[in-house]
Amino acid sequence: MNMRKQLVFVVLSLIAFGFAITSDANTYIVGDNSGWDISTNLDTWEQGKKFVVGDVLVFQYASTDSVYEVGQESFRTCNTTNVINCFSDGNTSIPLTSPGERYFFCGNRLYCYSGMKLDVIVERNQSDIAEAPLSSVPETESGGSKNNNPSTIVPSGVKSIYSESNLVLMGLLGFWGVLISIV
Repeated sequence: MNMRKQLVFVVLSLIAFGFAITSDANTYIVGDNSGWDISTNLDTWEQGKKFVVGDVLVFQYASTDSVYEVGQESFRTCNTTNVINCFSDGNTSIPLTSPGERYFFCGNRLYCYSGMKLDVIVERNQSDIAEAPLSSVPETESGGSKNNNPSTIVPSGVKSIYSESNLVLMGLLGFWGVLISIV
């Protein structure tokens, strides 16, 4: 009986550890309360934020707007013909899954020319640096141009997609631990 209690304690400890390691990721609502909008000063919004692998950008916008992800040259010229991803659902979450520079703008070229565009430099997550060799870091197209100081965090009501996927894994581990303790 004592062995079962220890096993349950170990499983619960693993679950708690899983929650602790998922807290590195931040979710950013682009433009904060103003959202992804022509009236939002996105350069000001981005100042002071440090984006790392695992973070999520949430674009909230009107049904008449869109979010295009493009390469550096298309970003510079607001070219809508060479698009990597196009979103128009009004509430788009984009996980930052690898280091490098990412480029986004509104599909309305006039809005893009007026500044409704965002480029973010995604840095390696500190927890990933200890695990991966430095040679696997891809280089950005431009070498980076933004000043990314420590970030400000989004409202607490927004969840990271990483915590949701780990919840499933941790739930399965907990279920497995309970099953073993019963047998």
